[in-house]
Amino acid sequence: MTDLKKSNTQRRIMETFFLGYQAFTAKPDAILARRGLSRVHHRILFFIGSYPGLSVKELLGYLGVSKQALNTPLRQLVEMHLVESLTAEDDKRKRMLRFTDEGAKLEQQLRREQVRLLEKVFSEIGAEAVENWLQVNHALAVRAHKTH
Repeated sequence: MTDLKKSNTQRRIMETFFLGYQAFTAKPDAILARRGLSRVHHRILFFIGSYPGLSVKELLGYLGVSKQALNTPLRQLVEMHLVESLTAEDDKRKRMLRFTDEGAKLEQQLRREQVRLLEKVFSEIGAEAVENWLQVNHALAVRAHKTH
């Protein structure tokens, strides 16, 4: 068991996590930056790609942000013709989100870069380490979701 009471252990774990996340997002960040977009746009694109027909309200839940925080980046994606915001057939107050063809291509490009990196790393560390990594990240995600 790792002793998290030790400051150097805490810092090593956190630094590894931060640097790993930096590596995971570096290429997508560069792709997005060329379009004047950022990581918040990537998160929006990721969830729309993961849940086609996602409502704005559902997206807010996944992102854990306020409507005000989502408004500007989502509007930018719509104005750039990457995302469409459509009125739901069953409830005219509800907005449904989907990709345009260009938005779908961008999301696939971003995902492809991250999958390539994960494939390389996963092949190096082996199945047991991957399973442990998935368990740690799932536990973190569950805790984050409970706070929203």
